[in-house]
Amino acid sequence: MDFYNYSLIEYNVKNNIMNTENNKTPQSPSSNPNPNRNRNNQNRSRSNTPRTGGAGGQRQGGGNNNQNRRGPGGNGRPNTNGGPKKRGGGNRRNNRRRSMTNPALTHRMAEKDHKAPIIPEVTDENTVRVIPMSGVEQIGRNMTIVETKDDIIIFDIGFQFVSPEAKAPGINYILPNTQYLEERKHKIRALVITHGHLDHIGGIPFVMERIGNPPIYTQYLTSLMVLKRQEEFPHLDPVTMNVIKEGDSFTVGSTKLETFPVTHSIPDAMGVSVKTKHGDVVITGDIKLTHEDGEVIPEERKDWEGVGKNNNLLLVCDSTNADRSGWSAPEGLVYTSLEEIISGATGRLIIGTFASQFDRLISIINTCEKYGKKVVMEGRSIKTNIEIALTAELFKVQPGTFINAGDMGDYPSDKIVILSTGAQGEEFAALMRMATDKHKFVQLTERDTLVLSSSVIPGNEIAVQKLKDNIYRKNVRVINYRSAAVHSSGHGNAGELIWVQQTVKPKFLLPVHGHHYHLKSHMYASVENGFPKENIVVPDNGTIIDITNGTDLKVQKVKAPSDIIMVDGFTVGARQEVVLRDRQSLSEDGMFVIIATVNTKTGKLRKSPDIISRGFVYLRENQQLLSEARVLIKRTVEKRTEGMNPIDLDMVKDELADTVSGFLMQKTSKSPMVIPVLIGI
Repeated sequence: MDFYNYSLIEYNVKNNIMNTENNKTPQSPSSNPNPNRNRNNQNRSRSNTPRTGGAGGQRQGGGNNNQNRRGPGGNGRPNTNGGPKKRGGGNRRNNRRRSMTNPALTHRMAEKDHKAPIIPEVTDENTVRVIPMSGVEQIGRNMTIVETKDDIIIFDIGFQFVSPEAKAPGINYILPNTQYLEERKHKIRALVITHGHLDHIGGIPFVMERIGNPPIYTQYLTSLMVLKRQEEFPHLDPVTMNVIKEGDSFTVGSTKLETFPVTHSIPDAMGVSVKTKHGDVVITGDIKLTHEDGEVIPEERKDWEGVGKNNNLLLVCDSTNADRSGWSAPEGLVYTSLEEIISGATGRLIIGTFASQFDRLISIINTCEKYGKKVVMEGRSIKTNIEIALTAELFKVQPGTFINAGDMGDYPSDKIVILSTGAQGEEFAALMRMATDKHKFVQLTERDTLVLSSSVIPGNEIAVQKLKDNIYRKNVRVINYRSAAVHSSGHGNAGELIWVQQTVKPKFLLPVHGHHYHLKSHMYASVENGFPKENIVVPDNGTIIDITNGTDLKVQKVKAPSDIIMVDGFTVGARQEVVLRDRQSLSEDGMFVIIATVNTKTGKLRKSPDIISRGFVYLRENQQLLSEARVLIKRTVEKRTEGMNPIDLDMVKDELADTVSGFLMQKTSKSPMVIPVLIGI
């Protein structure tokens, strides 16, 4: 699709919206008095109101297509009743993934273990249950549920990328386990999406069918990102999208929810308070704080203090950077640093960053326009997200700012800025192709400057190091977050998390979003600052927390099923362990194929068996091993078939595989996959 032709996105949104007029709480427009803070303060106006569509393509609601908008002087948003504030940038890795465009997904449903302990149901109206289904033993695949007697509300459905170092060859993504929800889909009232990063929305196409396609509630930009991703799965039923604005209240089933704005590295990030009989369950989503030297800006302080005025039962809080003391670096420092680099560049400038860092991308583009630079976008995800940003009217671009990579030769090198994906070292991303001389238009030279405007995501260390080594071989000047303020995390440090906790004043605390040591670090910091340790639950995936009467907290001995669900090509399922073991065996020790013809009357081999080896040993240099293997194969087959009538070749193959495997292990200390092919004649 042509970059400038983003009408397709608008069309899909307009034909896929539900009016939530009856559930809205009006909010008064307000202007942003601080133009420099990281809360998406660009002035905007919109001429179109998106409409999202429900399953079956039917519109629901009152049919009001023209929601209140604000003119050029405000922070207007489509399908809203006020001027939402936005915060962000983007912080999401872009990794290679297989195209899932046309074939339908095959779902291998998890087999229910009838021997598993029975999970008690929520039958008491005084009990609220919270389960972090995933995202608390890893970075990624975030999903949390809040359950009452009558309702289940799901928060986020993300996936986890599989790093090249993980022993999961061929697996595209890892998803949260949905068995608990599948068994209770009649109670599911809504899926609430806190923001548009893939670790929070990436699992939606794979999971929604399993859990009954519940309606989705989220803000405008996130809705665009979800719908854009759904375009890759045209065979799926349309999602029912409810676009809300920050500060909205709405009711699903018998449960009321209130949203509030939060700062993250992407616009339209929000937290949610779930109203229960004995207090609120506060879901922060991913957060940091907009601050100046540790002093939270007034607008953000007001938002959090508003949440803190409620009777808050449980705080479910981001823990990604809980192991870092103090406060995170403000995003404004990054903008200043990048402007200095862009304005001072004497040669071609390449900036590698996360494609979902919307505000950072917009800031870079605006700075390039300020200094007369031309922008080249390299990477599908960056192009897609800029399209979405233009559709959402997050910014406007001047004519001629964007040029194609093939036209760079028409301009002086110091007027070129390349925005590129691949800062995490992805094998086929634009930066790696540049670094390995595989890019069609960009050949790195010592006159170039590369800015890595990102940190290294855990698990990507080896890939990023490989990228850096290749780049340094080109004698390119490299600037990264360790040498300059070119990146700021979208997650708050421990100081910010404690500030949020003390402002919200919850009775109980549930750290989420991170590895176990992140959650424990969050707990330690909280206890050091006076929070009762007995009121903190450090969960595993599937941990069931029940709070009764607003006072009695119980962690159930049983857990919700938490075995991972894997996306393998076009197959989604839980029972992949055997397949993975075979792939690991093939990747580590290769295969050993035996082809033999067997007389089905006598059980004798008609001739010496053929042997094919791939990834195991070089047969020409191992003739002795080959000869001994042939003797063993002949002896095993003929001994096993002796007296067998009729001859069962399948049974013979099983024994032959075991026997040859043991022989090869004894001789070589390797365990190749042995594949016997017996042909009866």
